[in-house]
Amino acid sequence: MRSKSTGTLLTVLSTILLSTGCASVRATDPSDPWEGWNRGMQSFNDGVDDYVMKPVAEGYRWITPDFVDQGISNFFSNIGDIRVTINDALQGKFAQSAFDGTRFLLNSTLGLAGFVDLASNVDLPKHHEDFDQTLGYWGVPTGPYLVLPLLGPSSPRGVLGVAGDVAMNPISYTGIYFASSTVSTAVSGGLGALNAADLRADNLETERIASEAALDRYAFFRGAYFSQRNYLVNDGNVPTDDVLNLDEQEGLSPVQPY
Repeated sequence: MRSKSTGTLLTVLSTILLSTGCASVRATDPSDPWEGWNRGMQSFNDGVDDYVMKPVAEGYRWITPDFVDQGISNFFSNIGDIRVTINDALQGKFAQSAFDGTRFLLNSTLGLAGFVDLASNVDLPKHHEDFDQTLGYWGVPTGPYLVLPLLGPSSPRGVLGVAGDVAMNPISYTGIYFASSTVSTAVSGGLGALNAADLRADNLETERIASEAALDRYAFFRGAYFSQRNYLVNDGNVPTDDVLNLDEQEGLSPVQPY
């Protein structure tokens, strides 16, 4: 069985469904002026997901033992702690940055390159900080809802956030480690594909809820995206006018909309 807060995510998403189900009968959301483009792009992404990503994720889950899958997730999570540590500092959270930097060093060494999450067992919990949150911390508005090709739900600020996160990811610089550009491309592409398959496999249950229960699947993902961003940017102090008060959900991991 998996130990990745699946039960909590199901509870959170079920609550969002009730909210977005009611919202789907209202007029166009003013935060979504590009709804025509967004719905078309979501349909395209759904097609790619149905014919490529979902079958790959199901195959990955079928052939990968749980302990190996957990180790792979831990590995990529550990790489992500580099981004987390930098964004902690950019937001002025220097104590948290020091803890997250220590977490990365511990898992990278004694944790066998991050495959074992030792840090969580010594009171160094996982945090979730990215460049989009940093921009929000400094007052950059989210902007309208925007669905990106293949990447899914985002916003103008989210696009800048993705660019910043890529710049903080050591996998982006594999050309430094390998003299051959072919080897570098193969390594970075292979790691990216493995990370995508692992993330998609971890979200099979949450995606299934949206597909089977949402009155308006598009509105569900839009609401989930803004709720997640508000929750993270505000460090859990979600405004009362948010779609869902995620602060009431203990042990929440960020929702990964597809």
